[in-house]
Amino acid sequence: MKREKRIALYKKIWCKIRYWQSLKDVTDTELAAYLQVTERTLHEYDKNAKNITLEKVDSFLYANGMEFADLMSL
Repeated sequence: MKREKRIALYKKIWCKIRYWQSLKDVTDTELAAYLQVTERTLHEYDKNAKNITLEKVDSFLYANGMEFADLMSL
C-alpha cells in the first residue's frame, strides 16, 4: 500500500505564522517578541520548525488575541 505524503503539523503551524506575519507586515523582531524567542530562533524554525512548542504558539496567539482556529484558517 502506498503511503500518502503529508505535511507535519509543526510545519503547517510555522507556515501559517509566517503567512500571518506577511499579511500584517510584522517584522522579525516583533514576531520574535510575540513568540518569546530570539530572531535567531525564528531562522532556525525556518529551517526546521519541529522545536516550536505549544507554549510558544500559545504566547503568539494570546499576544494577538487569536484562537488556534483563527491561525489555521488563514
